[in-house]
Amino acid sequence: MSLPDIVRRAAAAALDKKATDVVALDLRPGASFTDFFLLASAANQKQIVAIADAVQETLREQDRLRPAHVEGYPRQEWILLDYGSFVVHLFTPRMRTFYDLERLWGGATRVEVAG
Repeated sequence: MSLPDIVRRAAAAALDKKATDVVALDLRPGASFTDFFLLASAANQKQIVAIADAVQETLREQDRLRPAHVEGYPRQEWILLDYGSFVVHLFTPRMRTFYDLERLWGGATRVEVAG
């Protein structure tokens, strides 16, 4: 399955900041609020902020796009960037395991994003 270019650019920005386990979930068949989730992990809180900043900067510069909603900067364990047609979820390993969005959205088509 091919991902939209904008989701690929967001993933590339995350990978440039050494994000790990970058995965896209195609939610189109079962969700009406967004088309894709882009999930990525960061080694620590400092890195999660760097990844979130890089994704926002890349999409702002290349696509003139800003997230409609941002959550998680104060705690820096799970940052969410909502771009409407896709939502970026950046996690520390502990939070990714705890929330386990891949299991929760198990019916979604999973697309591994390689660096």
